[in-house]
Amino acid sequence: MPGRRAKRSGVCPIHYPQQERDLTRLHFDPELLPVDSLGGEAAITSERLRAEALRQRFANPPAWEPEITVERLVRPMTDPLTDAAVLLPIILRDEGPTLLFTQRAAHLNDHAGQISFPGGRMEADDASAVDTALRETEEEIGLSRRHIDVLGTLPEYHTGTGFRVIPVVGIVQPPFEMRADPLEVAEIFEVPLSFLMDGMHHQRRTAEFVTGPRTFYVMPYERFFIWGATAGMLRNLFHFLRAE
Repeated sequence: MPGRRAKRSGVCPIHYPQQERDLTRLHFDPELLPVDSLGGEAAITSERLRAEALRQRFANPPAWEPEITVERLVRPMTDPLTDAAVLLPIILRDEGPTLLFTQRAAHLNDHAGQISFPGGRMEADDASAVDTALRETEEEIGLSRRHIDVLGTLPEYHTGTGFRVIPVVGIVQPPFEMRADPLEVAEIFEVPLSFLMDGMHHQRRTAEFVTGPRTFYVMPYERFFIWGATAGMLRNLFHFLRAE
C-alpha cells in the first residue's frame, strides 16, 4: 500500500492493493435502482440541531440503539477488519447547521465520484480514532483541527468492504479555510443538517452482490447522491439525535 496516506473505501479515503481494486468497483449504478421504501420518520426539530443542544446530547447521551452496525460483505473475506475513522463535520452556518462531505476524484481507481466523509484508516502513530479523523481531515481537505470541537463518537460501523469505522462528530465554527487534495477530492460541499435528519429523505434500495442481496440507505440531495455506508452512518446519527 503506497505511502502513509492509504485512502478510502466508500466512506473514508482508503486505497486498496491493486489486486483488490477490480472487486471494489461497482457492478451496478445505485442511482438507477428502484426505491424499496422510505425511513419515513418525522424530521428532528430545529431546536435539537442547534450547537448547544448537540453538545448536551453527546455529553448526556440517551438510551438508544443504532440501526446499522454491520453491512453485508460485498465479497467473501477472511482477513480481519481494517480500523478506520471518519469525521462528520457539522458547520455552524448562519442559516442553519450543515454537514460537510467530499466527492471522490473521478480518476481514482476505487469508488471514483462517490460521496464520503473526510477520514481514513488508522495509522500506527495515531493516538485514537479521533486523532485519525482529525489528521485525515487536515490532509484531505485542509481543515485544521483547531477549528473542530469534537463532540464524541457514534458506534463503530463495519462496512461491506471490510473496514471497522469509528464515526467522529464535531462542530466547526466559521470562519475557516479549506484546501482540497486534488489527487483525492473533486469537490467539497455541504448539505443542510435539517434535510439529512428527516426520515422522509431516507430511501432504501437493494442490490445483489456475490454474497447475496444487500439493502442500503440513499439520501439524494440536489446533484449529490449520498448512499451506502455514508448514508448508514447518517441514519445512526438520526436515531441518536431523535432518541427520547
